[in-house]
Amino acid sequence: MSEEPRKGLFRRKPKDPNRKPGRLAQMRQVYALAAKHNKATPWLLAAAILGCTILGVGVGLVFKGIVFTTILGFMVGLLLAMFMLGRFAETAAFAQMEGQPGAFGAVLNTARRGYLMDEQPIAVDPRTRDLVFRSTGRSGVVLLSEGPKARSAKLLAKEKKRHERILPNVPVHALQGGSEEGQLTMKQIVPTVHKLPRKLNRAEVLAVRNRLAALGTQASRPPIPKGIDPNKARPNHRAMRGR
Repeated sequence: MSEEPRKGLFRRKPKDPNRKPGRLAQMRQVYALAAKHNKATPWLLAAAILGCTILGVGVGLVFKGIVFTTILGFMVGLLLAMFMLGRFAETAAFAQMEGQPGAFGAVLNTARRGYLMDEQPIAVDPRTRDLVFRSTGRSGVVLLSEGPKARSAKLLAKEKKRHERILPNVPVHALQGGSEEGQLTMKQIVPTVHKLPRKLNRAEVLAVRNRLAALGTQASRPPIPKGIDPNKARPNHRAMRGR
């Protein structure tokens, strides 16, 4: 009969493989992603920190208190670098997702501030594989199509009409995602959604969500094309904001 090894007082616990990476590990991942997409990333970040620090030194020499202004300049430069890193990482993430089915749904899923997105597309064209995604929030129901402008417009209009019939007193916003003129690029989706006028309170948003969940989506919806699952492809928001 084998005896279990005795645990030492200061023995480290085995690492949990399912444990989420810490903040520093997340920052390293974000930096690696940004640097891979933009080779100038380390130089731009260093320039932001060094430039603000030098500015702090200069202000300190003029108005005295050089120690305080130098530290302040360094901290401002560090915050600026974190902000820049978040932007670079966002651009790199969008570049990786571009062209994959479900990419625009993954971007729509990052629109927080009270918005809740359905796990799967609510409509799929079986022939062209155009998609329509749905998110619900204070502005009402947001429908976002993915596909060529002229082709996906029909599927989007059909879903908009269906939702307006189901929810007669709820605003339904139809947006088109793509690279053609009149469509929203990945960078424009979240700002556009956040700028929509707020018409519902939290209780009304919950009521709309419950009604849509009770009605379900299209019963005859075909299998979803392989690609990005909008429910799983969630960029790290804290890391992208540089926190």
